[in-house]
Amino acid sequence: MDDRKKGIILILLSALFFASMAATVKFLDRIPVVEKIFFRNFLGLLVATYLIKKNKKKVLGNNKRLLILRSIFGLLGVAAYFYALSNLPLADTVILNKISPFFVLILAAIFLGEKIKKLQFISLILAILGAGFVVKPEFDVSIIPYIIALLSAFFAGSAYTIIRHLRHTDSSETIVFYFTFISTVAMIPFMLAGQFVVPTLIEAIGFLGLGIFATAAQFLMTNAYRFAPAGELAIYTYTNIVFSTIIGIIIWSEIPDILSIIGGILIILAGFINYYSNKKKA
Repeated sequence: MDDRKKGIILILLSALFFASMAATVKFLDRIPVVEKIFFRNFLGLLVATYLIKKNKKKVLGNNKRLLILRSIFGLLGVAAYFYALSNLPLADTVILNKISPFFVLILAAIFLGEKIKKLQFISLILAILGAGFVVKPEFDVSIIPYIIALLSAFFAGSAYTIIRHLRHTDSSETIVFYFTFISTVAMIPFMLAGQFVVPTLIEAIGFLGLGIFATAAQFLMTNAYRFAPAGELAIYTYTNIVFSTIIGIIIWSEIPDILSIIGGILIILAGFINYYSNKKKA
């Protein structure tokens, strides 16, 4: 199996686990966001620490500045995403989060010197239009969760862009270790300050699932970008929308309205155009 196929398989599995993670976050609606972030990353921290020792990787890493910056952007993205999941339909939140590859496109052009092709400009315009259909702006307080969902996409795109650079200097185990360590430790003061709810048995099982889904998705995604360029893999991350929509319909009976469906289609179409542009370039 060539590297491109390995990357595709890993990114598809990552999308499935990310959809499962999002559904779990929404299920734990009684739990504060900071507590969900803590448990989302705590298991990942244990796994990352074990893998670093097992594979004899560097704990401190090589590019410490970018490792820390990637972790900060990742934490901000998760916090915004979890907030949006608690306040918006599952499908809408995931659709808006899928704008992140287009932020990667822009940020990679600015910081990595990658050129944006004409077709990619078209995909950016379609993605913006798609986001507008999903948000359905009314310019009152109801728009705030949608703006935060878009911010989660921006922070995620920033983190993914840095990962593309870090793949040349640090292992996936080290990248995930930094992210989970910083995210876990940063939540402790908030929890000690009162942002903590004692979970029920079902919620405790949910926390375990949250940690498993998030950790698996994180490692799968990080390794996928090592096998193939982000531009080639980005199109396959949109399966997350399909997975999340199905879960939302089955569990919460959240049937997307016509505008959200149009917006989702435009964003997926933008992804296909971006993918085609990268394939043509290759």
